[in-house]
Amino acid sequence: MRVSASDVIIKIVTLFLIAMGVLAMFGKLRFPGQAKLQSARCPSCGRYRIGKGPCPCKKGKR
Repeated sequence: MRVSASDVIIKIVTLFLIAMGVLAMFGKLRFPGQAKLQSARCPSCGRYRIGKGPCPCKKGKR
């Protein structure tokens, strides 16, 4: 029994699409550390805070 090139290509494309679907399902899961990233954002402006000080939007004018 001979296998044509189009059958092989169809199998490869099908396996690729299945693998991409599995990766998409894992991508939608919440990974550990996600809450820590959200808490690093400023609640009023939404920017990421670097360090432990207040956000620049809360400091006011200098």
